[in-house]
Amino acid sequence: MGVGEAANAILDLEGVHKHYQTDRVDVHALRGVDLRIATGDYLSIMGPSGSGKTTMLEILGLLSPASAGTVRFQGRPTSGLDVTALAHIRSQEIGFVFQAFNLLPRLSAVENVELPLVYQRSGGGPGGRRSRRDRKERAIEALRRVGLESRAGHLPGEMSGGERQRVAVARALVNDPAVILADEPTGNLDSKTGEEVLSLFDALHEQGGTLVVVTHDERVGARAARTVSVRDGVIERDD
Repeated sequence: MGVGEAANAILDLEGVHKHYQTDRVDVHALRGVDLRIATGDYLSIMGPSGSGKTTMLEILGLLSPASAGTVRFQGRPTSGLDVTALAHIRSQEIGFVFQAFNLLPRLSAVENVELPLVYQRSGGGPGGRRSRRDRKERAIEALRRVGLESRAGHLPGEMSGGERQRVAVARALVNDPAVILADEPTGNLDSKTGEEVLSLFDALHEQGGTLVVVTHDERVGARAARTVSVRDGVIERDD
């Protein structure tokens, strides 16, 4: 198990297996994984291509169910939750950052950051009680946290790769999530702009944020306070 007491765990995997069926071949992507992520953790999940690290992130993010074993979010097993409940957790409690940024090209930076709040509104969650002005103010504050308030009105095509990734981080932050999950967040960036994003992650961790970063880049993985090494669907090291 990783650090942190059970009562302090945000995400907990216990004996988790994941099978995929592809072209009549059964792929055993995860094999009995035990992993606990506590409040304030900053950990990297590292491993070569095909090791199972991305599959692990998908399960941690409640994007894919485990084939066997137990997944808990804030102490509650997720196996009995319906699609609506899982979507509610993903939208309000988990912030996602992807390698490809996933920004909508026709929306400005602030509009992209505001999207999770708009989705909350359409889904009838707590965000539905927020005014349009409040949503925009929250989005501007998230951009301020990543140093991009001055670029709020710019479209993604008018920004550098590093700026676009920082907008993606702001979008992940706007709901004040319990944990941020990042999949190869510097994969499309040069070393200088990648360093800017990593420095931002460092600052978020220092402010008490909980981050999980999946990467094959040792330079990126070394920034985390804790490293989980995965190979052939098994955790080889957790320190």
